[in-house]
Amino acid sequence: MSVPQIRSLYASMPDRIAQARRKFGRPLTLTEKILVSHCWEFDSQVWERGKAILRLRVDRVALQDVTGQMALFQFMMSGRKRVAVPSSLHCDHLIRAESGAADDLARAISENEEVYNFLRSSALKFGLDFWKPGAGIVHQVVLENYAFPGGLMIGADSHTPNGGGLGMIAIGVGGADCGEAMAGLAWEVLHPKLIGVHLTGKLSGWTAPKDVITYLCTLLTVKGGTNKVIEYFGPGTESISATGKGTICNMGAELGATTSLFPFDARIAAYLRATERADIAKAAEESREHLVPDPDVLSEPKRFYDEIVEINLDELEPHIVGPHSPDRGRPISKLAAEVRENKWPAAITNALIGSCTNSSYEDMPRAAHIATQGLKAGLKARSKFLVTPGSERVFQTVKRDGLVDTFGKIGGTVLANACGPCIGQWKRTDIGPDQTNTIVSSFNRNFPGRNDGSASTLSFITSPDIVTALALAGTLEFNPLTDTLTAPDGSKVRLTPPEAEELPRDGFVRGTAGLEAPAANPDAVHIQIPENSERLQLLGPFVAWDGKDFIDLPILVKTKGKTTTDHISPAGPWLRYRGHLDKISDNMFLGALNAFTGEAGKGVNPLTGEAGQNFSKTARYLKRAGQQWIVIGDENYGEGSSREHAAMSPRYLGCAAVIVRSFARIHETNLKKQGVLPLTFQNPADYDKFEQNDRVTVSGLYTLEPGKPVKVYIKKPDGRILELQANHTMTREQIAWFRAGSALNAGQPVDPKTGETPPMTSGALEPGDTKAKPGKDV
Repeated sequence: MSVPQIRSLYASMPDRIAQARRKFGRPLTLTEKILVSHCWEFDSQVWERGKAILRLRVDRVALQDVTGQMALFQFMMSGRKRVAVPSSLHCDHLIRAESGAADDLARAISENEEVYNFLRSSALKFGLDFWKPGAGIVHQVVLENYAFPGGLMIGADSHTPNGGGLGMIAIGVGGADCGEAMAGLAWEVLHPKLIGVHLTGKLSGWTAPKDVITYLCTLLTVKGGTNKVIEYFGPGTESISATGKGTICNMGAELGATTSLFPFDARIAAYLRATERADIAKAAEESREHLVPDPDVLSEPKRFYDEIVEINLDELEPHIVGPHSPDRGRPISKLAAEVRENKWPAAITNALIGSCTNSSYEDMPRAAHIATQGLKAGLKARSKFLVTPGSERVFQTVKRDGLVDTFGKIGGTVLANACGPCIGQWKRTDIGPDQTNTIVSSFNRNFPGRNDGSASTLSFITSPDIVTALALAGTLEFNPLTDTLTAPDGSKVRLTPPEAEELPRDGFVRGTAGLEAPAANPDAVHIQIPENSERLQLLGPFVAWDGKDFIDLPILVKTKGKTTTDHISPAGPWLRYRGHLDKISDNMFLGALNAFTGEAGKGVNPLTGEAGQNFSKTARYLKRAGQQWIVIGDENYGEGSSREHAAMSPRYLGCAAVIVRSFARIHETNLKKQGVLPLTFQNPADYDKFEQNDRVTVSGLYTLEPGKPVKVYIKKPDGRILELQANHTMTREQIAWFRAGSALNAGQPVDPKTGETPPMTSGALEPGDTKAKPGKDV
């Protein structure tokens, strides 16, 4: 948003906030102030936490080069010529870490040329800011250029909440949500409950902002924040830098939280000024009372938050989480004993700092301070040490300040300003296939296979400071708070806590390297999609619901335990097909653990009995036979990233319904958007009743109503029938999506004879057609 638009928002806040205070009959939290200020129709809006659906007007949309492909394809189906809200597109996910920044960037531009050309031409034509490959990671670039206090943005990436570091509500969503918002529609979200995290004391010593969120993940677990906003308050918030706040909000996604945010303060204002946004800082300072919770909220927080968590920063220890889950944590002082008890490999093969969570300026000099101590003692990293700056602005600034040389002297390699190993874009040559090994990073996720595609890699997450110290030691059994390192001369070296300025003393290196503004004459721009592309495929509408119950559907897969979006639609080498629904559907459920067989990624064809087939192959067989199927899932199904391919691929290959113990927020919404029926067991123990050869009926779909359970019948091979109840969270509008076949179909005319919507004016494909049509103007 422009400064005048931001000032206009601030000018509108007093009346809307006063109106809300009267309606609610009480003071407001910061989250509530922002939500009511962005409400689409305040007078008719129902406000009930955990139940009501909010219709909101977003200030900004952010896309990245992987999820952004589908978001743009879906936007094209709206028929609009320009985005209705300020939007940006960032090329950060397709750059593979392999040999270093320069080579990796050049390789990515060559390998992904057709995708980048499509994204660039789409951005120029439809009015999005386009950030070229190498410009930086979407969330860091947004923090530096677009985020502002009191704003509301959505992004097609689960770590969009990074913007909460500047006091805005920033929420990760699927591409369909972004496409609709860019088309000018209201954005909908379940009215979140509120967790108030009361911070007292001050961070000091080895304790970093990262430790606030790794401690909170350990405390609340990966589903403890589902459909909740985490709002930090209290005097401790003012001791944390703006980018430190961003780190905490970013990794709040690992709690399943809708988003996280901090109140506006002097540290946020300082960051805005340092990043050439003094006018926004001034406007926010003038409107400060509307960008913080009301005073009564601070004095009596239990009246206003659904849960309260107390954290005394004076007492907080450095934490480290892992392996395999970001909520498996402990203080660093207890790690060595746990390593020995579990017989985890103590030797660290790779230590990595950066990612969208910890690649701001402040992170780099703190890590460099540790590295410098090692250099003075004659030490080098005993583990492979990889550094990822978050943006070109950060990279050029730390290079100017000599930090790149420092990292190089201890044996570090600086990677491109991109996601890289954090999202699986990492080509490793230092270990063999399925070799058990240990890595540590300052990233945000550590699911099996997340970073390097190997489920045998044990991944631990902590602050960049601790990661750098562990790199010097080369072992998980080192505690930098108490232990010493041995220098080449035999002397013992005790590392001192990191020291660094949160903002560069000489300012950031100026410029917006890599930004290309929308075309002045968009009609002259042609969308670039090569004919017969294997990476890009225009979308066609899904078939509408036929008005009948789902009768005797086979179970394609019953997943056991953690089933993240990485398990449903893996990344890594599959990222190249994120713009081609048919091709990427070959990865469907490759990482999911089959509860019937104990095998990952494979199952039994329910029609032929053939075992050992990939789930995608079986699903294609069923689709050709005209047979829909269902999925049975465990707790927090769909945890993790916002990738809507985890919903689109099952829908494309014939999934009718997903029945689970519980859903992660974004994935449940994505299923609704794509026309898949998402249900939860009324009795979670019913999960155990489903067996390999059962057939499943879901009845009552014609009378589907908000809040009304549906009946599910399990037909056993011997003819027995079990009856159970399943719940859904769909609103009337979302039920309309289901009946139309998808949210995009809703509102489109449906042919009563075929049950299908006609082809879109964008030249969209009929379902099953895999050839892209080139050169289409929209």
